[in-house]
Formats: sequence, structure tokens, C-alpha cells
Amino acid sequence: MSTQALPDVTIVVVPRERFQFARQSLESLYENTSYPFSLIYVDNNSPAQLRDYLREQAQIKGFQLLRSHRFLSPNQARNLGLSYVQSKYVVFVDNDVIFAPDWLPALVNCAEETGAPVVGSLVCQYQPVHEIVHCAGGEYMPPDEYARFVKGESTLPTGQPGKWQIHEKTYFQNCQVADVRDRLKRQPTGFVEFHSMLVHTQLFEQIGKLDEGFSCTKEYLDFCMTVAQTGGTIYLEPASVVTFLTHPPAPALKWSDLPYFMMRWSDAWERQSLLHFQQKWDLAENKYFLKRFKKLGRRRREELIHPIVERFNFLGATSKKWLEKRLVALEKILNRYLCDRYDRTVEGQ
Repeated sequence: MSTQALPDVTIVVVPRERFQFARQSLESLYENTSYPFSLIYVDNNSPAQLRDYLREQAQIKGFQLLRSHRFLSPNQARNLGLSYVQSKYVVFVDNDVIFAPDWLPALVNCAEETGAPVVGSLVCQYQPVHEIVHCAGGEYMPPDEYARFVKGESTLPTGQPGKWQIHEKTYFQNCQVADVRDRLKRQPTGFVEFHSMLVHTQLFEQIGKLDEGFSCTKEYLDFCMTVAQTGGTIYLEPASVVTFLTHPPAPALKWSDLPYFMMRWSDAWERQSLLHFQQKWDLAENKYFLKRFKKLGRRRREELIHPIVERFNFLGATSKKWLEKRLVALEKILNRYLCDRYDRTVEGQ
């Protein structure tokens, strides 16, 4: 197919943290997307059953399937997909997303009508889908500091010379969509998230590829801060609605998803991402970072440890707390072992 015949939009699907919702998400994508698009699907070393399903669907539906035989971080997977994009726009989505009808033309219309290089959907969480807000845009510093940052001023009045204070605030998180619908409107915002994000492909000629120093977290903030520093505007388009399914409380994690989940949310990847974020942007080590360093492994505790402890409800509160503490310590040893083994495997390739 010639470049001229390609759709204006290429959707790049990457894994978020597991594979168990990938089939449901792909079916939702095709059921709710009538706007023309090309699809690039990054298969991140998925289990055999999903691998075979994706191969079959790629042949039936004619999308491009890129399989990695090792686990990639989300930004690594996005960059892999991006390297094959030839269209005007690229839309990054995760493999656990359910799409509302007309989600895609709403993003494109916003980009065309505003000229914004980045547009994000209204992202919801939990089931039933499209009812509870996860992210409706947000900010990462007070408005006066943000205005100076956009102008390219590198020294902000934080009380610590050369250091910036990060203040991340996600709008309307955990609110019912119905309760805040009158306040959800198309508007510029500080950040949107990669669950569903449209980007003008030419932007990457200016800023380069996504920063792979972010293995685990805060990659959306880094990207949006980079866009703002170049003078680009980021828009929220609430007419585009998606819901991701893996926000707790989600269905139990499948055994086949454990290796990627434990790597994706490993202490090593999360610590490295936070340190990279702090150093890259010269951010002060305030409560924002201290809180996150203290909670390393939180997602693994929620998904792996808590369900085990809850099976021992016959124990008293003190005994359950003792059990949880011991299980967390054992799991951290296992997580370090898996990360070390992964690193050795990558170095040997």
C-alpha cells in the first residue's frame, strides 16, 4: 500500500502490566472504531495462547504484529511501534483498554480544530466501564510556576536554587462521570496519560523518541513536560472515552501474567524511573518522591500479597499483619532475583 493510501491515524497497542485483557481490548477496539486507522500491535513476549491468538487476528484483520522475545518497558514498546508509523497521527493505547463508540474521531477532531500536538482521552477505571474517572487531565506544578516553565524559564521559586517542586494533581480522579460531566470539557491541560493519547507524528522529529529511562512510572509526565517546554499545547478531549480494566480491584492476576507483572512493577524499575525523573528535570526530593520511594512494590503487594493474606481471615489482626510482613519480605527477595536474572539475559543477547 502506498503512503498516500494510508489512513491519517496509526494506533500503536502496547502492554500495560499484564495480558489477560488483551483479547477483550482488541475486540473492543474493532467494535468501536469506525474511523479509518492502521494498527501496529506490540506483542511483548506474551504467553503462548495470546501469542497464537494475535498471530491469527493479524492475518484476519491485516494489522502489523511486532513480537518481542523479551519483556519491554512501556516506552520501549511504544518506540518500537513508533518506528513503523508513517501516518500523520499516532495514537498510543494500552492492551487493557475498553473503548467507547466514537472515541477516535473525537481525538482527531480536537487535534485538527485546536492544532494541539497532543490530545488525551477521558480515561475511566473499574467496571461497569466509562463510569468512574481515572484521569481527566491534570497539573504537575502550581499555575504560576507552570506558566514560567512553558516560557522556558529554568529557575523556579521553590526555595531550593536549581530545584523544581513537583506537585502532581489528577483532575476528578475517582469521581462519577455523571457527577462531573458539566465540568468535563475540551481544554488545555498540563498532562494526559498514555492509556489513550494521540500525538502528531511530526512532534517526534522535534523532541526525539520517548525516553526509555522511564521503565515503570512517570513517563507520561516526562513526555508532557517535554512537549510543554517546546511550546506545544496538550488538550483533554472528554468526548473521547476509554476505560482501562487493570486498576485495582481487578480480577485476580493470572499465573501466566506473573513474570511480566513482577518485572513491570519491580522495585528496580520503579526506583530507576523515579531517580531518572528527579535527575533529568532537576526536581527537589520533596514529599512527592519520599512517598513514592517508601511505597516501592505497592502494586505487587496489592495483587500478590493481599489476596493470600485475606485467605487467613480466621487469624487475628496482629497475626495477619505478621504474616503480611513476612510475605512481603520473601516476595522482595524473589523480585530481586527475577530482576537480576532478567538483566543477565538482556546483557547476554
